[in-house]
Amino acid sequence: MEEMICRAETPLFWVGALTVAFLTLWLLYRLLTGFRIWVLGNGQLLSPKLGKWAVVTGATDGIGKSYAEEEQFKVETRTIAVDFGKTDIYRKIEAGLTGLEIGVLVNNVGVSYPYPEYYLHIPDLEHFITNTINVNMTSVCQMTRLVLPRMVDRSKGVILNISSASGMYPVPLLTVYSATKAFVDFFSRGLQEEYRRQGIIIQSVLPFFVVTKMTRIRKPTLDKPTPERYVAAELNTVGLQSQTNGYFPHAIMGWVTTRLVPSSIVIFLGARMNRLQRTGYLQRRKLREQKNGASLKNE
Repeated sequence: MEEMICRAETPLFWVGALTVAFLTLWLLYRLLTGFRIWVLGNGQLLSPKLGKWAVVTGATDGIGKSYAEEEQFKVETRTIAVDFGKTDIYRKIEAGLTGLEIGVLVNNVGVSYPYPEYYLHIPDLEHFITNTINVNMTSVCQMTRLVLPRMVDRSKGVILNISSASGMYPVPLLTVYSATKAFVDFFSRGLQEEYRRQGIIIQSVLPFFVVTKMTRIRKPTLDKPTPERYVAAELNTVGLQSQTNGYFPHAIMGWVTTRLVPSSIVIFLGARMNRLQRTGYLQRRKLREQKNGASLKNE
């Protein structure tokens, strides 16, 4: 037995040494990669060298507005007013983009639930389904169809598709929204592999909560940044990550919820949070209706 142990000591030593060396090198690589992305960044990549024009959908508020404002002032701007809930708008958009050298496309326009709700209880469900798919999914495919060929012809261009952390795993009571954002993520990563050898960068952006009208968050915190702060951080990741949470605290949250915590627990906690929000919303709505009813009676 002692002889067998002696024979095994050397191989076990080298197995242990190689394992420690591998883990050390892996950790060093991850630290250097994180430093490159979140400290040094790649903020100079997006410039007029890519093209004279940037196209941003849903640029009137929130993240989209902040992306638009990242382009320096004293530049020519053009507005195309359309309803992305409809599908007959893309000829008008195509005409409006005719002749423009487009270097950056930000597919940002999106729509969510008015409040968390069970699928069959969503108000005007038929319209909700059509509108959500058209705004969140069809717009991404169609705008990419219009802009990508010009980028391919010039062998350069950046497309940023704004998905959501809700697309990283199913989110009950926001199921349709979550599913459409998962589509945006898969669509983006697939296209990146198709066109990266042609000089095109296509990035999937998956933010957690940001202070916007859609999230109804008013006060920024470390994990809930303003749109300006979020976009400034996200632009530093372009060309470094094909799939990004865009903001360092969000990246930590994304890593924890996809690598450390089982998906079943994440789904359960998401459902629990949304049920509580649903209950609170319906109670407030009932109180408003009762108050309005009382006011009418007094009149």
